[in-house]
Amino acid sequence: MSRPFLEIVQLEKSFETSRGKLTVLSGFDLNIQEGKFVSIIGHSGCGKSTVLSMVAGLEEPSDGNIVVGNREIEGPGPDRAVVFQSPSLFPWMSALENVLIGVDQVFPQATRSQRREMSAWQLSRVGLGKELDKKASDLSQGQRQRVGIARAFALRPRVLLLDEPFGMLDALTRAELQEVLLDVWARDKITAMMITHDVDEALFLSDEVVMMTSGPYARVGEIVPVNLPRPRARKDVLGHPDYYRLRRSLLEFLEGPASHSPGAPPDKKASGAKAA
Repeated sequence: MSRPFLEIVQLEKSFETSRGKLTVLSGFDLNIQEGKFVSIIGHSGCGKSTVLSMVAGLEEPSDGNIVVGNREIEGPGPDRAVVFQSPSLFPWMSALENVLIGVDQVFPQATRSQRREMSAWQLSRVGLGKELDKKASDLSQGQRQRVGIARAFALRPRVLLLDEPFGMLDALTRAELQEVLLDVWARDKITAMMITHDVDEALFLSDEVVMMTSGPYARVGEIVPVNLPRPRARKDVLGHPDYYRLRRSLLEFLEGPASHSPGAPPDKKASGAKAA
């Protein structure tokens, strides 16, 4: 197997508190192959979003390394695009203008017309081709998140990072946007890492599901390969004979003692994820 495209090596993150040093993550190791979609799940507060923030370059690790395409990251960069739970659009700007902000910065060599065409095309891919000029304040929550997805793909990143992107949506909109994301991702095959607390979402979208132990000193507990055939339709996934076995495996980890960190630094020599 070739060298992983995204490598997270012995990652650690600590914070100073009024009670002293708090180590949220320690000995966190994860390898993601190019073009794969990987989800990270775990209990609230285990440090999932902290991992993603460090990969995005928004937070500095206390220790360890993050390597993308054989280069160690140094802060944020257009090679890593982030879709947050709330897309944080400029409400007075149109959907197209919100996407153009990033495109203008990343592709200054393109003409204004080319940048507008690129942005409009990405919005059409997520079903907003007729809402290009609609102000963000007039869009529904689901439509705003579609703009957020289009904005991320418009940057042509090497890594797509998603931090519970559908957590604020109702069930029907959530399911619809999962399919939108899967369709757009399947065409581009960008290496993707998603944080989620939803087991079914993780299984529907991912090639692998990474289960984290609880903090403090959280780390990778188990990695479950999701060998469901692609392209995926929801009814086919739910009807696949392996689906409920995989789902049960994830729930058993999350509900069982294996998900809980011992509350002390792990033995780094013995660290490493166990594949299910």
